[in-house]
Amino acid sequence: MFRYWIYIFISSLVFFSGCIQTIAIRSMGSIIDNGLVAFNEESDITIAHEALASNLKLIEALIKSDPENEKLLTFAAQGYSAYALAFCEDDSVERARVFYLRARDYGIKALSKNKAFKESLDKDVNTFKQAIWTFKKKDVPAIFWTALSWGSYINISRSDISALADISKVQALMEFVIEKEPSYYYGGAYLLLGTIEATIPKALGGDPEKAKSYFEKCFEISNNKFLLAKFYYAQTYAVTMQDRELFENVLNEIENAPVDLLPEARLVNAISKQKGRKLYKQIDDLF
Repeated sequence: MFRYWIYIFISSLVFFSGCIQTIAIRSMGSIIDNGLVAFNEESDITIAHEALASNLKLIEALIKSDPENEKLLTFAAQGYSAYALAFCEDDSVERARVFYLRARDYGIKALSKNKAFKESLDKDVNTFKQAIWTFKKKDVPAIFWTALSWGSYINISRSDISALADISKVQALMEFVIEKEPSYYYGGAYLLLGTIEATIPKALGGDPEKAKSYFEKCFEISNNKFLLAKFYYAQTYAVTMQDRELFENVLNEIENAPVDLLPEARLVNAISKQKGRKLYKQIDDLF
């Protein structure tokens, strides 16, 4: 009998310590939220680079202890998408692909708590679309960052036919975001859809004029303050249309914009200015 009660006591300790650990991890969500706000307000790209790399590993460590935590999984999807865009794409496309896929996989894991979505992943596009509409508005962040990372991977892997085959799924995810919360992340869903329409050849369904309308909607939502949208407008639409004047004008707008144009997005705007300068140097190769 004594051994029985000892067993119950030890089991209780293990159970409650596990519960306490889970509660502690979940309470980190608001801290990480505040950290992301501070991160996005940073204008020094070097500081942001160092901070993001270490914080991503912290988030992954927390996920190890609470692998079904949707908020942490969404943070990881957002963080690795940002890391690939800001610090890999221009110098190592292969590294960017790796991190975009990691971001996508974290996002898919967050969304896979929805049984219909999980079962639709390896099925046809129509089944996938039907599953998406079982989500609610609260799921927009996880859906957005999953789609952004997935779409960004496709955008830098256009020679990969298997990657291109997933475009319709990415578009469906972003269409859900537009329906439920079109202004999320400064109209970022329109940005990605515009990029897709501008870069996919017409023979495969791309539509430059549709791309232009998507970009213009993003500009409208952000009051022309979200410079990343302008960068992709120049990089994709202007290049596809071979409009050198538009290309130069948009990149000059980015370069001349004040760093505090959108205080809560100083970092992404600083990165957009940096990427814009690099893109401008390629002008004679692009036109």
